[in-house]
Amino acid sequence: MPSKNTICLWYDGTAEDAARFYAATFPDSSVGAVHRAPTDYPSGKAGSVLLVEFMVMGLPCVGLNGGPAFKHNEAFSFQVSTEDQAETDRLWNAIVGNGGQESECGWCKDRWGVSWQITPRVLMEGIASRDAATAQRVFTAMMGMKKIDVAGIEKALKGD
Repeated sequence: MPSKNTICLWYDGTAEDAARFYAATFPDSSVGAVHRAPTDYPSGKAGSVLLVEFMVMGLPCVGLNGGPAFKHNEAFSFQVSTEDQAETDRLWNAIVGNGGQESECGWCKDRWGVSWQITPRVLMEGIASRDAATAQRVFTAMMGMKKIDVAGIEKALKGD
């Protein structure tokens, strides 16, 4: 049964490339149907890829090749929970190493401008700690990081 709620991401002719990258990078991700434009439209010709159905970690998405009118920004991001430094490194490096950009506090952008938060589980647990001093130490440690350093977060959790 199709989802009643699908994330639609706007691309400038590169929706299929993005979907294939996400499917190759993230678990439980895949590319579904690729729909071609039945006629010419403002940003494309008849027969060009118009829509791409894909899944990102189980979330249904559609990529729309709508042209250059709209750009992605940090107001929308995928937040990916990771279990350890190896998984954090793998996903971060895949995004940044494929033409993406590093940002602060676990955020990065892929080469299409979509924002990603690569967030180790231990970071969220620390920030959500009922102990205010622990939450503050973890948050302060995170603020000095680009890619999250799990060992640094664990050190802040312990108060070292």
